[in-house]
Amino acid sequence: MILYNVTVSLDESIHEDWLQWMKDKHVPDVMATGCFIENKMLRLLNEEDNGITYAMQYLSPDMDTYERYQSEFAPALQHEYRERYKDKFAAFRTILEVVHHHIHN
Repeated sequence: MILYNVTVSLDESIHEDWLQWMKDKHVPDVMATGCFIENKMLRLLNEEDNGITYAMQYLSPDMDTYERYQSEFAPALQHEYRERYKDKFAAFRTILEVVHHHIHN
């Protein structure tokens, strides 16, 4: 499995709008691509003085599926994101291989 992690630092002025838009629009749009099987939104607790930071995590079944997301869907979704929030955020994207995944019941 592949974990696609997007760490986003936000200007405080867009925080409330961003959070609502992510929950109502962006994350559902990403999940609607069919390229991910689960997602998590995490807020960093050890924030520096440079604003508010979140980590968005999307789990993809394999690299082929993740690459299909990047080629077919990511450009339009990232464009919409940039148009909405312009210079009020910074995003850092990483791809991780899941070595062990256990859900405790």
